Amino acid sequence: MAGVEPDHLRFNILGTLEGWAGGTRLRFGGSIQERVLATLLFEPGRIVPVTRLVEAAWDEEPPTSAAHQVRKAVSELRRRIPRGAGVVVTDDPGYRVELGDGQLDLNEFADLLRVARAAVSADRTAEAEAALRQALALWRGPVMAGRGGRVIEAAATAWEERRLTAAEQHFELRLAHGEAAELIGDLRDLISRHPLRETLRGHLILALYRSGRVAEALEEYAAVRSLLVEELGIEPGAQLARLHEGILREDLELALPSAEPLPAPATAVPEPGPADRGVCTLPYDLTDFTGRDEELRLLLEKACEPGGEGTRIIAVDGMGGSGKTTLAVRAAHRLADHYPDGQLFLDLRGFTPGERPLQPVVALESLLRSLGVPDEQLPGDTEERTALWRVAVARKRMLILLDNAVDASQVIPLLPASSGCLVLITSRGQLVDLDGAEWIGLGMLAPSESAMLLAETLGVERTAAEPEAVAELAELCGRLPLALRIAAARLRNRPRWTVAHLVERLSHETGRLNELSTGRRSVTATLELSYQALSAGGRAGFRLLGQHLGTEIDVWSAAALMGTSVREAEDLLEDLLDAHMVQQYALGLYSFHDLVRSFARSLPGDDAGGEVPAGRLLPYYLGATETACEVLFPDRLRMDVDVLVPSASELPPLRTAAQAMDWFDREYHTIQLAMDREGDLADPACVVRLTRNLAFYLYTRSKPDEQVSQGITAVRAARRLGDQRLLCLSLNNLGVAQWRVGRFRDGIDSVSEARRIARALGDEVGEAMSVGRLGLLHLDNGELAEAVRCLEQAVVLRRESGYVAGEADSWANLSSAYRRLGRYPEAVAAAEKALRVNRRVGVPDREKPAPNDLAAALLGMDEPERALAVLDEHLTPGDEARQTENHALTLALSAEARQLLGDAERALRDADRAREIVGRSGVRLRASEVENITGRVHRRAGDPARALSLHRLALDHATALGYRAEILDALTGLADAAEELGEKEEAVAYRERARVLAAELGIGEGAAE
Repeated sequence: MAGVEPDHLRFNILGTLEGWAGGTRLRFGGSIQERVLATLLFEPGRIVPVTRLVEAAWDEEPPTSAAHQVRKAVSELRRRIPRGAGVVVTDDPGYRVELGDGQLDLNEFADLLRVARAAVSADRTAEAEAALRQALALWRGPVMAGRGGRVIEAAATAWEERRLTAAEQHFELRLAHGEAAELIGDLRDLISRHPLRETLRGHLILALYRSGRVAEALEEYAAVRSLLVEELGIEPGAQLARLHEGILREDLELALPSAEPLPAPATAVPEPGPADRGVCTLPYDLTDFTGRDEELRLLLEKACEPGGEGTRIIAVDGMGGSGKTTLAVRAAHRLADHYPDGQLFLDLRGFTPGERPLQPVVALESLLRSLGVPDEQLPGDTEERTALWRVAVARKRMLILLDNAVDASQVIPLLPASSGCLVLITSRGQLVDLDGAEWIGLGMLAPSESAMLLAETLGVERTAAEPEAVAELAELCGRLPLALRIAAARLRNRPRWTVAHLVERLSHETGRLNELSTGRRSVTATLELSYQALSAGGRAGFRLLGQHLGTEIDVWSAAALMGTSVREAEDLLEDLLDAHMVQQYALGLYSFHDLVRSFARSLPGDDAGGEVPAGRLLPYYLGATETACEVLFPDRLRMDVDVLVPSASELPPLRTAAQAMDWFDREYHTIQLAMDREGDLADPACVVRLTRNLAFYLYTRSKPDEQVSQGITAVRAARRLGDQRLLCLSLNNLGVAQWRVGRFRDGIDSVSEARRIARALGDEVGEAMSVGRLGLLHLDNGELAEAVRCLEQAVVLRRESGYVAGEADSWANLSSAYRRLGRYPEAVAAAEKALRVNRRVGVPDREKPAPNDLAAALLGMDEPERALAVLDEHLTPGDEARQTENHALTLALSAEARQLLGDAERALRDADRAREIVGRSGVRLRASEVENITGRVHRRAGDPARALSLHRLALDHATALGYRAEILDALTGLADAAEELGEKEEAVAYRERARVLAAELGIGEGAAE
């Protein structure tokens, strides 16, 4: 930041938090620094206590070191902000920010509102309208993009209210001066976000009425009245009611005012000149220009704002093919009448296939010749030509469109000095050294805009015939205007092709870019120019990042993939972001446009020495998952990680359970893709340990099918490695996964092999684990006696091996086996033992199965009050996302207990909710249990028909899995429901089947009932 003048410092908070030092974007660090700075910026010049900054940074759960971390965050901000010690000032008991004029958009917004109020009071409506327009233009979205936390959100709400009030007054002034139809779109957009604002609704109704759309005005009143009645239970206010009555009476006072149109303030764009507008070299305006309505509106609005002393510069940036030139040309034609002395266009060829960027001396020659300067009067060097150019356009009102700029040094000599000129610039990246420019960024078209563009270029009839294929074509083209136009051109040239046929051809990524080429236009050629503009290191990094399998890329995985430091990876990603080669939708996360990713993967060679990218990613993901699992599952068995993994500084900061789970949620799919692609080629030791870590997450998030797939991968890698201890562990974990999807016999085979290996190795922990899991598998396979034998042995073995958490699991499963056999007192004792052991371990999430087992046993002993007390203690709100199936079972058992205690309404609601949750979980093992319980609840509630339906579903699910214990419960429930419905023969048949199955399971007839 050396050399940056303090008056060039600028902070913007009305949208995403931004800081600028001259043309350089400041990076503040992490979210803590951003929240601290934002809180200070909301109260410029005032002392903000440290306690408030702590609350803003962490909401309601600050760490014990929060005050110290706030001080560290302030220190970091001072380091990152030029002369930061003079900006963020210590002032007991906290800090304050000291800023001057023009350094904070929030201050400018407040100042402009004061100007507007004074102008209204003095009846200077043109000045008031201009001030309000400028004030509203400062807003770029919700404060901190809506991610500021509770304290910042509270402060932002007050400013958002002032923004809405200003918008309402702005519309009111424009209505008062004769505008109507042109306001409707903006009013509808604002109302869609604030539907209960009656003043906005009134402005829209009046604008519709004055535009001759009386029926729509009345419909709008009916819509807002209905909404207010439904949402708030009130009728529209007096102002809306009077407006409605006036429209019905055709009140002349509502007609267009007789006042003159809103006069422009003194500094506004001049009125159009005579018909002869001087020289014009603008390209033709596309007749099928489609989309970009918001960007065009913003560009025109900026062009018509009051200007300062110098030339107004508006620049449009975006990736190649995003339609920058088309938008700028459309805007230039719209603005042409305001610049009667000429409208000049110059292609600077910054990214033109086969050509080099135009040098300023050559560009100036072209501009001067456009003004009629003869060759003999053209100076030789750049400085003299710049001076002549500025003299030639002095005191003129001209529009200059400089297209396809490569950098600021190419543009600066071409800028006129006249305050009456407007310069439009297009470039692929923001020209950070171009001071005073207002930037408009172009992203992808919206889906509706993409469909409109295809309809305009291809024909409405052809697109209307295949609407689904058109939508898919737009997505395959990445909603990029250039790609969409090329696709439309291919279809126009091939009238026998359907849209669906082109979609099928584009579905293959390897050939997609070849398809998006026609004539001289090519997506590949457009992207190639942006790629070649990168440095050699940037190109190598871009190619490697193209091999990343994630939809989003964070700086840590990028660093691992490229073999660089995290800072170097972030710098490269930021460079690519500036060049629009990547996108950023959240802080610290980057992504490729689909076509850019395809382009990156099509590039040959690898400057990094040919190393397989996943060979770098898998060790990184092993290190990161180890960190996450240490936080989330601290009671798991420890395993030595004899694989070289990145250091802690090269891994994401996963210090809390929320951070670790959020990281897993975002990354697990990418890890799976990397394992699928490279798992058989990578270091098997890394694969085994990584799949084990992933299994913990998949179990917690109830993803059983993925857990089986990863378990198979781990076993395959352990066999390849030849490590019997790891193979034993992997087979045990696979057995658990197979149990969760109901593949009991496969699970018994896997765990039996693990037990044989453990015995051969003398591995007491491995054998104890195997015996316990065999007991669980035999239990749910209906082999109850063998299950009890294994589980009783497992309790002893696990205690002797020292794995206390495993002992608790065996006690819980033993409780379930005792209950299935009708041995309820023993079931209660075993479950209570499991709970006591779990509490000793101190990991709450491990308690989930044990409370369910205890409650089920207590219900079997007809003690619903005790059962409900146990369940209520462990039924935590918000648990649906973790171990979803266990949460569903807890809720179902709670419903049954509540019903037995007389709370019938709550019981039915909870039972149905439990069934909905277990259906989402994908764990088929628990579905039949929850359906059987829900069936019993509905039967007791007097709905045997519903109960019959639920028990049939349970029977189908349990039969498909071979889950014989639940088959027995389903048959018993079917018999009871059929009997209540008067279907005696069916009831007898169900009871006979239940009796036979109970005998096979070793359960007495009474217990089966």
